[in-house]
Amino acid sequence: MNDPISVFLVDDHPVFRLGLSAVIEGLEGIEVVGEAATAAEAVAGVESLSPDVVVMDVQLPDASGIEATALLLKSCPSLGVLVLTMFDDDDSVHAAIRVGARGYLVKGVGAGEIERAIRGVANGEVILGAAAARRAQLHWQGGEAQFPELTAREREVLDLVARGLGNQAISRRLVVNEKTVRNHVSNLLSKIGAATRSEAIVKARAAGLGDGA
Repeated sequence: MNDPISVFLVDDHPVFRLGLSAVIEGLEGIEVVGEAATAAEAVAGVESLSPDVVVMDVQLPDASGIEATALLLKSCPSLGVLVLTMFDDDDSVHAAIRVGARGYLVKGVGAGEIERAIRGVANGEVILGAAAARRAQLHWQGGEAQFPELTAREREVLDLVARGLGNQAISRRLVVNEKTVRNHVSNLLSKIGAATRSEAIVKARAAGLGDGA
């Protein structure tokens, strides 16, 4: 008989954790082995318990769930992280997947979808809920169609530029150094034929990027 999938919950709302724990404990072959309300507690708990899957909220009191995910995967690359959050915006979805989360669901999904996501993430699959998948698909299809000459990262930077973010803010968002962002901006300006950042913003917004500004 296979060992059950061990799950660690990270969410700062105790009532939500209680309800989610009850749902998961009712699933065959899946068990909750620990809980945390902060990123620091999550790191300590995962290190101690070595779960198969972490179910992670984005908004935590001491750090974002994205930052916590990056920390956890740095020390345990094989860990499956499933983000379960209220946020379904492009930034949160892309940031979570970028740092290595294997799944992204929006709170309010049913027990069946949670079960499918936990099992999939534990099996190494990438699982996006319907809303997250639709937003990601529209985002990337739009950018690729309008600016085929850009790399995926350059399109991502251009989208953030179009939202009005400066290089420092973009570097924090993408978890890269500011010099790297400057290089991306310089390259994409040349590729799309924009002489200035302002001109790039106009072109990007005309192409449908920067909608989250």
